[in-house]
Amino acid sequence: QVQLVESGGGLVQAGGSLRLSCVASELTFSTYGMGWFRRAPGKKREFVAGISRSNSTYYADSVKGRFTISRDNAKKMVYLQMNTLKLEDTAVYYCGRNLFGALERAAGYDYWGQGTQVTVSS
Repeated sequence: QVQLVESGGGLVQAGGSLRLSCVASELTFSTYGMGWFRRAPGKKREFVAGISRSNSTYYADSVKGRFTISRDNAKKMVYLQMNTLKLEDTAVYYCGRNLFGALERAAGYDYWGQGTQVTVSS
């Protein structure tokens, strides 16, 4: 059973920054793409950022230029650096392991973390 545990969420003012972390329990972490998704109140889960096993990165248009995804295979960690946060970034953020398909599609993920709350205030 693979476990993913997110951390780093919190309350931040608009324009501020947060760095989310996700640690994986599996030994084969480096062989999978990883992604960050979020779910805002009353909205569907949406793709935020993804990183392939070869370190190619992909971003939702809404976060391009503000968010950066990265990974450290030795530590089995994936990160999401979030800068210039906006009110609309408020959501629960989830990291997931991509088993197949495009990183932007949640259907291709087989494991998810429990989520970490990010709240951006004005």
